[in-house]
Amino acid sequence: MKIRLLVVVGGMISFFSADSQNIKNNPNSNHGNKFEQLGTILPDANSYRAASGSPGESYWQMKADYNIKARLDEEELKLHGSEWITYYNNSPHSLNYLWLQLDENEHRYNSELRNADPSNWNPPFDNNTVSQMDRKELYRGLGDNILKVTDVKGNDLPYTINGTMMRIDLPKLLNPKSSVKFFVQWNYQIPNRLSVGGRGGYEVVGEDGNILFTMAQWYPRMCVYSDFQGWQNKQFSGRAEFALAFGDFEVEMDVPSDHIIASTGECQNYKKVLSSDQYERYKKALNNSDVSEIVTLAEAKNSEKNKSKERKIWRYKASNVRDFAWGSSRKFIWDLMPIQIDGHRTLCMSYYAKEAYSLYRRYSTKTVAHTIRTYSKYTIDFPYPVAISVEASNGMEYPMICFNNGRTEKDGTYSEGTKYGMLSVIIHEVGHNFFPMIINSDERQWTWMDEGLNTFMQFLTEQEFDNNYPSSRGPAHKITDYMGLPKDQLEPIMTNSENLIHFGSNAYAKTTTGLNILRETIMGRSLFDHAFKTYAQSWKFKHPTPADFFRTMENASAVDLDWFWRGWFYDIEPVDISIDSVLAYKFTIDTLSLDSSNIKSVVKVPMAIHPQGSVKLFTPISKLRNKESGMKFLVDADTTLRDFYYYYEESKNQELSKVNTNIDNSIQVKKEIELLDNLSFNKYQDYHLYEITFKNKGGMVMPIIIQWNYLDGTQEVEYINQNIWRQNENEVVKTFLKKKEVQSILLDPYKETADINESNNVWNQEVPMTKFKLFKSKQTEMFRRRPSVGLNPMQRAKSKN
Repeated sequence: MKIRLLVVVGGMISFFSADSQNIKNNPNSNHGNKFEQLGTILPDANSYRAASGSPGESYWQMKADYNIKARLDEEELKLHGSEWITYYNNSPHSLNYLWLQLDENEHRYNSELRNADPSNWNPPFDNNTVSQMDRKELYRGLGDNILKVTDVKGNDLPYTINGTMMRIDLPKLLNPKSSVKFFVQWNYQIPNRLSVGGRGGYEVVGEDGNILFTMAQWYPRMCVYSDFQGWQNKQFSGRAEFALAFGDFEVEMDVPSDHIIASTGECQNYKKVLSSDQYERYKKALNNSDVSEIVTLAEAKNSEKNKSKERKIWRYKASNVRDFAWGSSRKFIWDLMPIQIDGHRTLCMSYYAKEAYSLYRRYSTKTVAHTIRTYSKYTIDFPYPVAISVEASNGMEYPMICFNNGRTEKDGTYSEGTKYGMLSVIIHEVGHNFFPMIINSDERQWTWMDEGLNTFMQFLTEQEFDNNYPSSRGPAHKITDYMGLPKDQLEPIMTNSENLIHFGSNAYAKTTTGLNILRETIMGRSLFDHAFKTYAQSWKFKHPTPADFFRTMENASAVDLDWFWRGWFYDIEPVDISIDSVLAYKFTIDTLSLDSSNIKSVVKVPMAIHPQGSVKLFTPISKLRNKESGMKFLVDADTTLRDFYYYYEESKNQELSKVNTNIDNSIQVKKEIELLDNLSFNKYQDYHLYEITFKNKGGMVMPIIIQWNYLDGTQEVEYINQNIWRQNENEVVKTFLKKKEVQSILLDPYKETADINESNNVWNQEVPMTKFKLFKSKQTEMFRRRPSVGLNPMQRAKSKN
């Protein structure tokens, strides 16, 4: 998304880009900045993109169809491919060249972007660390080899390769509403994913020497040409992912005959490539309501021992997808479960080696189904015929297929961290079918639009899996360590992917947290869910920009969120709201008569200091509301998902809200307040008034959430809208009238706002926690999620029996 500010200086015209700058209208003032509209930042609406956030009446996008043939050479670890690409120009512009992506070129030893990575001399080194320095040897022979580029008549087309991009020069203009068809032949050495890195490649799994291939970014792919930036031909460095056009695919994969293929799309020849038993299982599984094995554990083990030298060709078709990926291995076990989404059948499937059997057989396919159902509820009905999870020791996503991790110990046991790590990565990668595979944002430019939105949906899906699910991203209190970093370590969310220092914390976690704060605290679930679903519905199978998302969320909810986009997405200021002072009053009189002539004043009676009392257990607001709503969690609907760790008591995690309060909260006294008439005095006699000064020490405005702890042991939570900061963005004073005497005050009791300093959130609290206890309570879940040292709990339990 780009906006150009035209400035005339001394007769010269210059342009300033305002992609992610938080432009302040009145930077030296204590108001007029944080609540200003985004008009000076967002691009103007036009006929392509409406001011409502929806596609405009003139919206257009390109289309690219592929017919591909690939041959996998397992012995030489090489892929040979050829493709016909038909490119449709649906834009109003004439084009004289096309840009394609050659992602495998990221692995070339002389890649400028790869060589630009900094590195420190930090011995001692292991073999992998040293090999990474010997780039020429590590990356020897890698990268795309383009053998031929021709038109439909076989005439050579001139092309230029620049890093990971290839430009094809057309012999004549490609005019609007016309298409061009051309042929590309190529090959490349398949890299070892574990040593070279990257999304696609091969991995030797287990001790039998067999290989698992993940074929991703494996063919020359069309770049996106769009209304808002022209060609997206920004070089691929390995981090910022992809911008791709939708199209239809026909793909043939020539592989060893004992391999099983998992792929984008629908297989056209299962009857030829499967054994008769496997094919019969497949047909029967289409009508089952539970998970069925198509390729069994015993069959996979047999294939590992008896490698075939024969070959088979698998044929797949996929319609209206932006990419195509596949996995191939003789190690694959394959299971399947059909589900219905709004009358449409989707086959949820998993492919995995025996090394992952104990986890994947129980969880993977059912987690795929749960993800598809949950995302469909909050966004769009899943439109594709299949959704696949492949265990491949990594996490990456493509249409209808994703690669995940989740292997067990040799005895089939696993740690709790391994289990939840697997569940989370499956949910996350399957969820990418929605963001960005269907709601097709530009990942190369805006990582948060796919990773952030998807991680937010991952959080909702995890929480509907189990009310005790230990989600690592989503609850506001989990982002505070990042938000509290020195400002030279922070960037706005609206920052290009490759410029981020803390990539995951920014694009994934901060975006997720912000959306959860909008849903739970600022907008409310009903308004947020409607607006979020409107965005997904409006931009399915299209190319949205950040402005389209921001505008849709406001237009569909009637909630002014410009202040939130400014603070949370365009700036780095954290939330730190403090109770700076409390003035306490009580209405009383200095005579027994209520005659107004005898009432001389209403005098403030100081309140006594009372202890806070016992420590309060903390439950994140999302968990609390899900449980109160009567939500039926997946582990309750399907009790087969309750494993050893569901009942393992040591794994239950509770968080404490007790905070360090080494601050002076002494009561201040005002001399007098104005007189009341008899009627008012009778009504408010013995009421308590509390005048509180709040300070915005962090900079990011938020609602003020107050928990009143009364002397009689009761509590009340009160929400004050963020607009209280409009007149003064730095400090506000508000007075509260209470029937009961207040024992203590706590801000943000459910930790909803990502406040980075809880020590100034309390008044009248005793017995602060020590620094050690604070650290311990904050880190409890993190330590619990780490891989076990020595025997895992399942193994220890077995050894006792």
